[in-house]
Parts: sequence; C-alpha cells; structure tokens
Amino acid sequence: MIAKNYDKKHKNIEELSQDEDSALKVNSGVKTQNSISEDQKKIFLKRKRKKLNPEQYLAGLRKRDRVILGKAITLIESRRKEDNDISKEIINKCLPFSGNSIRIGITGVPGVGKSTFIEAFGKHLLKKNKKIAVLAVDPSSSKTGGSLLGDKTRMEELSGEEDVFIRPSASSGFLGGVNRATRETIILCEAAGYDVILIETVGVGQSEVLVHSMVDFFLLLGLAGAGDELQGIKKGIMEMADAIAITKADGDNILKAEIAKKEKESALHYSYLYNPDWNTPVTTCSSLEGTGIEEIWQIIINYIDIMKKNENFFSKRKQQLNDWLNTSIVQMLENQFYTDEKISNIFENIRNEVQNSRITPINAAEKLIEIFRNRE
Repeated sequence: MIAKNYDKKHKNIEELSQDEDSALKVNSGVKTQNSISEDQKKIFLKRKRKKLNPEQYLAGLRKRDRVILGKAITLIESRRKEDNDISKEIINKCLPFSGNSIRIGITGVPGVGKSTFIEAFGKHLLKKNKKIAVLAVDPSSSKTGGSLLGDKTRMEELSGEEDVFIRPSASSGFLGGVNRATRETIILCEAAGYDVILIETVGVGQSEVLVHSMVDFFLLLGLAGAGDELQGIKKGIMEMADAIAITKADGDNILKAEIAKKEKESALHYSYLYNPDWNTPVTTCSSLEGTGIEEIWQIIINYIDIMKKNENFFSKRKQQLNDWLNTSIVQMLENQFYTDEKISNIFENIRNEVQNSRITPINAAEKLIEIFRNRE
C-alpha cells in the first residue's frame, strides 16, 4: 500500500515537472564553454610533466627565473634519491657563479619582529638597486613535520617585488632552526644573481651556531622592556652577534628601546669577542617608521669592508665550506644508516628492548652500528 502511494506521488511530481507553468519544471540551462581549451590543457600537462636537466636549470637560474629557482630548491629539499642526484649536479654547475653576495643571518625570539624588520630592510635595499633573496625558515611540528610557512604572507609588499625572492621552508627539526638544504639554497640564489641573502631563523632559543657558520654577518634583534631570561636570549648568542638591533623603537617605546640599548652595551663589555677587529655595535630601529634601517645597513657594509681588508672575510668563507663538508658527511651517514634494510628490520625490536630497560641506549647503539658496518 505504501509503495503504491509512493509511486502515485512520484508520478504526479514528474508530471508537474513537465508542466510549463509549474515551479517544479526543470530547465535545460545554458551550455557554457570550458575556460581552458583542450589545447591549453595539453600544454599545461606537458609543462607539468617536463623535467629539466641540470643545464636547463642553470640557464634558468642565470636569467633569475624565480619559478626555476623554486623548483631547484624543491629538488634539494627532497629526500628522493633521483631528486638528490640531479640537485647535486645543479649545485656543481652553480658553484662557479656563487660567492658574490652578502649573506646575513637574522635571529631573535618570536615576537621581536623579524619578518617586519626584513620587509622594511628589504624595501630599503631595493632603493639601492639590490636584488634580495629571503630564506625564511619556519618551525616544524615535531609530531607531523609540518609548518605554518607564513613568512610570505607576512611580507606582502616585499614578496610582490620583481627583484625579491622569498622562500619559506620548514626547519624539519634541524639544529638552529635552519633547514638542512639552506647552504645549497644560498649557492642557487647567488648563481641567480641575488646581491643580498637574508636568512631568518626560528629564534626559539635553539643553538644558532649553525646560522653563524654559514653567513657573513649575524644580526641579533632584541626587544625593549624584557630581560634576557624572559626573551630566551643566551649569552653565547649575544657573543656571536656582529650587531644587535633593538626593534620597535617608536612611539612610547623609544625611551625603553634606548634603555635596552644601554643594557646590551654594558653586557657586551663582559662578553667574549669573536673578532678582535670588531666591537659589536648596538643600535635601535623601527620597522614601521623606517628609522635606524639605513644605520644597520651601514654597520653591515663597514663590517664587510673591515673583514675583507684583514682577510677574515675570505678565511671565514673557507671555514664555512669546511663546515658544510663536515655536516654533509654526518647527514649522509645518518641517511644511509636509517635507510639500510638490515637496520630497518631490527630497529624497532632494539628500540623496544631499550624502552623496557633490557639494554642500555649505548649498548643498543653499538649493536646497531656493528650490524651496519658488517651489513655486506
């Protein structure tokens, strides 16, 4: 009975939908053309599938093609073997065109205004006809490995400039908040003709030694009205800094910034000097008002001139290559270890033994390394 009533009701609806005056009438609608033609689709898919060879990557980089630069960096950051192989060739081809930039590391705790400062500083350098690359490293989640990668959105004005390349990258939990491929990325940016390379670090109290080992100038940004303990700035980081800039020195905060400047200057009197030819200056700046930005650039230029005259600039660059070699050895050995089939098969069992206190971590490591050494 219910089925019969449903069929009758359904039939009435169908009849009404065919009635010209019925609100239930279904019109056929207007036929629209696809916004992308079939030919365009084929071209797009062909470009997407097309893989460039190292020579083509180099040619694109030399023309400062930002799309190709981005793709090259993605290859370097990839953990796939085929990507690593081609990225090594690209780096080798780029080396003769590298080394002509000023590499500046910028660090400071979250909230100090690193991204705002970089945007103001970058816009200032553009007026001096400088070409700028910003390697903004975002913190990765220790659980998912993901990151917010928000620097490109925070530097809205700077990211729209033709002579600026901004690359946000996840730090992947790497020491010092620096992505493992940052050194290689610097080489690519230099081959692409960027004059100034800014490396923004995470700045969450991790060791910044790694940043210091890959830049020419290390700038520490500080806040007014907060002690070193509150800011998480350790004495060692202050000693590594080639200059300290107190940010947000504007409005009612100017006096506080000046007081913070004096405090940092006093603290530096008792700090170890990394370079006997350079006394670390402390200055103030406002990224919003643009004050103090030119002074910071002049400090950097003065430092580079002094370091080149006393040969420290070139010896530091050689030391950076040595650090890169040492780091690469560790990374490659670590990668080979964890991707080895024998290690993968027994790693979980040995980890469980450690967690259940049946073997010490040291003995477990020795056992795994012995298996790794005798795997063939």
